[in-house]
Amino acid sequence: MRSRGWAWALRALRRGYRVFGKMADDGDFRGILLVRKDSGIREVADLRGEAVSYPAPTALAAAMLPQYFLRMHGLDVNRDIDNRYVGSQESSILSVLHGDVAAGATWPMPWKLFQREHPQEAAQLEVKWQTATLPSNGWVVRPDVPQPVQQRFTERLLRLHESAAGRAMLERLPVSRFEPADESTYASVRAFLEEFSAAVRPVAW
Repeated sequence: MRSRGWAWALRALRRGYRVFGKMADDGDFRGILLVRKDSGIREVADLRGEAVSYPAPTALAAAMLPQYFLRMHGLDVNRDIDNRYVGSQESSILSVLHGDVAAGATWPMPWKLFQREHPQEAAQLEVKWQTATLPSNGWVVRPDVPQPVQQRFTERLLRLHESAAGRAMLERLPVSRFEPADESTYASVRAFLEEFSAAVRPVAW
């Protein structure tokens, strides 16, 4: 039983895995675009001709949602900007901090962690734009896992937020709780991937 991002999870479903839960806080499953406070960037159009960082091309919240946002606000992300995939959420944030790019994409969870761990550096940055949301990352289970085992795991997972020890574990992520989900929960993700592939760039899923 694993918690995974969209690409791995959708491929796993085709191999018989089942969705049984997900992270809560869907309001945080969105892309954010950071800029330096002293950058002078005010409008999306100001990014034309500039470099923008992302963790990876298949990062749903931290690359695909931001690129779709930029496309819907007038930029051809394949021609108008220099897309740089820098390998991790923190690297995308640091690329902005160090002035290597004009803007950097991530999502709220790593941004909150960065603010907590590096407050002085984070204070030099600001969230300039936020995208729409999608359902957060899901938990999937292999088809050969016995139902009683999955049930016990699910019950404990979904009740983590009810104890002090569980809340401490969740705070380190940070996420408030886990909640039930099934394959239908991610219908909007499939619809977004189809729209993204048509409007921005093709993605395999």
